[in-house]
Amino acid sequence: MTVFLPTLALNADFQPLSYYPLSLWSWQDSIKAVFLDRVNILAEYEETINSPSISIRLPSVIALKEYKISKKEPAFTRFNVFLRDNFSCQYCGNKQKTKELTFDHIIPRSQGGKTNWSNVVSACRPCNFKKGNKLPRNIGMFPINKAKAPSEQELKKNGRKFPPNFLHKSWRDFLYWDTELLSS
Repeated sequence: MTVFLPTLALNADFQPLSYYPLSLWSWQDSIKAVFLDRVNILAEYEETINSPSISIRLPSVIALKEYKISKKEPAFTRFNVFLRDNFSCQYCGNKQKTKELTFDHIIPRSQGGKTNWSNVVSACRPCNFKKGNKLPRNIGMFPINKAKAPSEQELKKNGRKFPPNFLHKSWRDFLYWDTELLSS
């Protein structure tokens, strides 16, 4: 039997461990965590997994029993820069797919610019090419938003704007996407 039913993993405070990418565990990892008594099952799928001695419904939502403290500062990664900048070019403002975005050093490295939160922004290829190796004041291209280190809360907030392709109905009570709610 091939099973592809991910489990939404929540911290002990019932918040997702991460929003983007969404904290999803494989069914194997979630079953293991259940048997090791590390999580509580909050919702289940209809499907079951059977062994010679036990049958268990697959968890669709689990919560850690012990609160996992996250890092104080988000890691400086390409993906986190894109997430901080809402997957938008910081020069023209156009939203882009991840594979179409590039890093741009506001102060070019050849002119002493560092690769860090305060000097790197997301840029589309045309804007990055246009700016090239020039200082913003020399070409009149300034980032829309100030480049700075984001907090974990800012990244989580931005991550909520980009729900994944797969959202099981049992997860809806535990996720707070910025989507319009249907009125009855």
